[in-house]
Amino acid sequence: MTEHGAPERKYLRRETGLTVTDGRVIEGYASLFGIKDQGGDTVRPGAYAASLKRLGGRGEKVKMLWQHDPGQPIGVWDEVREDATGLWVKGRILTEVERGREAAALLAAGAIDGLSIGYRTVKAERDGKGHRLLSELELWEVSLVTFPMLREARVAAKADDTIWRDLAGLFENARRELAER
Repeated sequence: MTEHGAPERKYLRRETGLTVTDGRVIEGYASLFGIKDQGGDTVRPGAYAASLKRLGGRGEKVKMLWQHDPGQPIGVWDEVREDATGLWVKGRILTEVERGREAAALLAAGAIDGLSIGYRTVKAERDGKGHRLLSELELWEVSLVTFPMLREARVAAKADDTIWRDLAGLFENARRELAER
């Protein structure tokens, strides 16, 4: 089954191992293969390969946006590639722009912790339960977001300053305690 429609988004959370260093360098997974998200979709390995090849052939890059807003680019993804785990990204938040400074501060404080991909479905099929198995996606952008869709992955911010690490640890402990209730 091939689907062509409006742009779609997939969100990831901290468990992807995404890190922020020096207050602006980000690297980790923007998408994980084989894990069903809250919308019931599962991305298959190789789903991004054709899109990444087309972008590279045109000399273009996947965009780094704030909350999927095309009017708010906040950085650049220097590397975007697939591996056995998922879609791995590495880039820089541009702290020279206002929204970039804000994003870096919010990440360091643990106020935001999500990534989301913006894409168009090229090929998908449905399993017997009505869930989509996404086998080819046209990747447009990877955003920093407040509310990720895939619970298994979240941004992990590593700050140089110990107080930010301690604060992030307190937030994570409180989040775990609330989840256990």
